[in-house]
Amino acid sequence: MGSATAQALEASSSALTAAQGITLDVAGDLFSATRLIGESSALSGALADPSAPVEARAALVSRVFAGASAPAQQVLTVAVSQRWSSAADLVDGVEELAVRAAAIAAPDADIEGELFSVSRLVADNADLELALGSRLGGGEGKAALVQKLVGASLHPATSLILTSLVRQQRGRRVRRLLSRAMRIVSTQRDRIVATVHTAAPLSAPQRDRLRAVLAGRYGRQIALNEVLDSSVVGGLRVQVADDVIDGSISARLADLRHKLAG
Repeated sequence: MGSATAQALEASSSALTAAQGITLDVAGDLFSATRLIGESSALSGALADPSAPVEARAALVSRVFAGASAPAQQVLTVAVSQRWSSAADLVDGVEELAVRAAAIAAPDADIEGELFSVSRLVADNADLELALGSRLGGGEGKAALVQKLVGASLHPATSLILTSLVRQQRGRRVRRLLSRAMRIVSTQRDRIVATVHTAAPLSAPQRDRLRAVLAGRYGRQIALNEVLDSSVVGGLRVQVADDVIDGSISARLADLRHKLAG
């Protein structure tokens, strides 16, 4: 991400957080804007053109997105008023704003956990991953497929994010899209995601204790994703971004074998 895009995204995200009346309809409007901007190189180029006056870009938003909600238009106007490193970065930025809006609209929904569950489902089902990643299938068909498989079990905010992303993959792998969405939601909620691998399900008290320990270590609230992993023999393996905390017996045995071999 270029420095210009980073600054533009920070300014746009701040405007979204400060906006009033952010609902799932607003998030839906922003996802629709993402699709429209992403499908038209002429539109994305005009909105991201740093040589065009800010007023002209804002006026274009008013014309093209006249049917969108007022908060969505307000956020889009701020976004196109910024300087982006490329038109593609603007498209990605508006998509991030849409995900953030869904998180704001549903503060009590376990969006990260539900997206993680869908990601695990895709990872465990090669046919599903192939169907969602195929360039032959249309976006609407892919959205209908995931809605049929998991839609009824998801919060509407999660469902909106999921179906919108599979409609607008733009050559990206589904699991990468879901991972990015989880990070965006966690960032919006000022917390980080920890993935814990364990041989047996954790009890509620164990999850609470683990969250407290990790929160103390990282100084942030923790969203905990749990993976049942038979290769973890006792203990836990926890990953937070690129940081891995491996307290499993299998890891200690592997370390011991390495030392003996050395």
